[in-house]
Amino acid sequence: MLSPTRGDPAIQGVVDAAARKGVTLEVTVFDESTHTAAEAAAAVGAEIGQIVKSLVFVAPREGGAPEPILCLVAGSNRVDVARLAAVTGEREIRRATAREAHELTGFSIGGIPPIGHGRAIRAVMDPDLGRFPVVWAAAGRPTAVFPVTPASLRVLANAVVAPIAEERATEGAAAERNADPASQGAGA
Repeated sequence: MLSPTRGDPAIQGVVDAAARKGVTLEVTVFDESTHTAAEAAAAVGAEIGQIVKSLVFVAPREGGAPEPILCLVAGSNRVDVARLAAVTGEREIRRATAREAHELTGFSIGGIPPIGHGRAIRAVMDPDLGRFPVVWAAAGRPTAVFPVTPASLRVLANAVVAPIAEERATEGAAAERNADPASQGAGA
């Protein structure tokens, strides 16, 4: 079931951020949650790999707030922190807590969009998203998503495309990983 999007400031901020870059988004809001990658894939009728997980990591800064790094990852993948550290040039990097993610982006886990944050955030995009003609990203709420081409996503988020996902072991391990609720989230 769909709900109207008008009047929601979080969703409108995402739509406005895209419009500033000349992209019109078609946001869909569901009555049910699209918080996890599996929920989002089921809601939009897509493969789990087409769901963009917006994951926030932080790099500590001496005497100041940590620098946020937004990872845009295919729903079927997990971030390899060592690879992310190598790609970003950060010696110390870790996953943000839910509170940090909210404070740094202005959005709650499960609805963190790739754009529309209250501040500039460095973004790194998983190249696996490029396997699909269209991917789905969170639009500011755990029930809101929008379709976008991977090329447009990269431009909107001003993202660097780099291999940040864990190596895939076996099909059995991938299925087990995808069943792990902690590894999922459209915007988590």
